Amino acid sequence: MSQKPRIMNDYRDQIWSLIPLVLICVVLAAVASQCTFTTHGPTPGRVPSFDVQAALHDDARSLGFPVRDPAVPADWKPNSGNRETIAGPHGGTISTVGYITSNGTYLGLSQSDATENELADHVLSTRSPGGSRMEGAQKWTVYHVDGSEPAWIADFGTSRVLIKGAADESAYATLATAVGAAQPLRP
Repeated sequence: MSQKPRIMNDYRDQIWSLIPLVLICVVLAAVASQCTFTTHGPTPGRVPSFDVQAALHDDARSLGFPVRDPAVPADWKPNSGNRETIAGPHGGTISTVGYITSNGTYLGLSQSDATENELADHVLSTRSPGGSRMEGAQKWTVYHVDGSEPAWIADFGTSRVLIKGAADESAYATLATAVGAAQPLRP
């Protein structure tokens, strides 16, 4: 059978040549267990384990500002931690640890020697202060944008603390109160 001239090929010829390629990709993905065909939503996975006390004590020894280790509820699971640096004259180091709350939502605790404005600009970008609230004896500035998770920032003198995540307001208040009650760790 002779092939038709190239000028006679159109979009239907392309579709017919792509169908076998797509089917091969789907079969390979299914064999490699990279896709599933279910009607169920996401299933909760295993929460990674993270030694938050060791990380915060290490940060207290190596960073030049007071670091606090708040007493969170026993059913909160620490799951992550990292350090970042904000460049510039008012920047500094950010020590962040994360928790999965009893409701299964994430809440991050960041501590830094950067100014509140620099910390807010670095972590929150498009948010602006939307009020304040008192938790214990500490004033927290609330940053919020509709449709996005809020953030709370408190100034502890030589350090700033930021709380941010998908948790509900009561979890924010619990962590804010625990941070306010925690004494800085000794280096």
